[in-house]
Amino acid sequence: SRLFPPEELGQLEGPDRDEWQQPERVMDALGIADGAHVADIGIGSGWFTVRLARRVGPNGRVFGEDVQPQMIDATRRRMEREGLRNVTLVLGRFDDPLLPAPVDAALLVGVYSQAKNFGTDMHAFLQNIRRGLKPGGRLGIVDFRPGVTGPGPDEGRLAPEPVIAEVQRVGLRLVRHETFLRYQYLLVFERPVA
Repeated sequence: SRLFPPEELGQLEGPDRDEWQQPERVMDALGIADGAHVADIGIGSGWFTVRLARRVGPNGRVFGEDVQPQMIDATRRRMEREGLRNVTLVLGRFDDPLLPAPVDAALLVGVYSQAKNFGTDMHAFLQNIRRGLKPGGRLGIVDFRPGVTGPGPDEGRLAPEPVIAEVQRVGLRLVRHETFLRYQYLLVFERPVA
């Protein structure tokens, strides 16, 4: 297993990605609104980071995290080109995204299976994400469904059931299992208030 190579970032920018990724519906499912504080964990090219930054607006904040400095640099340039000033970029660790402040929502798009297949300590990783969520905060996991052809890697795909079980072990509760995406599933978890 390997990390996504920075030199292949262009693969994440297909002209049809808006259509099959449906970012607005994903953000709606997570309840992301104007003024929210959110984390994009594993930013890659910053494709979703831009959309989150526009959604939360100037009163909101996006923490864009990655473990590869090249991804941080590429996203920084993108934010400058887009004129977005509500994004804080964070170089995280494999077991901890090092979120600088609690968030209303955290999003992992195509990251969960990659992290697991890379050998990340998923229990520690998920505990640190849970710790970074405000009470009532939500975690969204978007990952490619096994057995479905289309964009994304063919190898290393995970069925949603073991992902659900693993996330629930750190005390997050599944509130939605969405199947509206053509190639992926969306799991939405919530940190209990009490």
